[in-house]
Amino acid sequence: MKQKQTILSPLDILILLKIISLGERKWFQIDIAETLGISQSEVSKSLKRLKTSWLLAPSSSIVIMRENVLEFLRYGVKYIFPQWPGSLVRGIATAHSAPVLNSEILSNENYVWPYAKGQIRGQSITPLYPTVPKASIDDKNLYELLALIDAIRIGNARERELAYKKLKNRIILGEYNN
Repeated sequence: MKQKQTILSPLDILILLKIISLGERKWFQIDIAETLGISQSEVSKSLKRLKTSWLLAPSSSIVIMRENVLEFLRYGVKYIFPQWPGSLVRGIATAHSAPVLNSEILSNENYVWPYAKGQIRGQSITPLYPTVPKASIDDKNLYELLALIDAIRIGNARERELAYKKLKNRIILGEYNN
């Protein structure tokens, strides 16, 4: 019998980060779907892929495999979902331009997710998933996680290391578990 190859999608990473951003708060698939602007069936399929990939424990309950997630984000995300800065657009600050990093990394260049209601002009960075800008406005924790991921995707060694340390605090040490 042939086994089907599991391939993670950017949506899977967005859903995983959303779950992490909720900390210890109780949630249902419909809650995730509504806040991310996707269908509940997409959430269900994504959770299955995340379990198959050992980013969530393959049990019936949702248990984040935090060490696996951190390792994947540190070493894999920039290769699986590469990104290069694009043209100047208006949008929402990401990577080193986002509040989670901009006080520690000074730069004349801004990176943004294109978004018509954004307040900053900068080089465009394609978000992991099209609903990221809207979802980030509504969830500060998710916004931080996604901006840190972008710093790993497009940053230099110093930016990647700083982003990794902040991700570690949020994922392993449970900064969002309050």
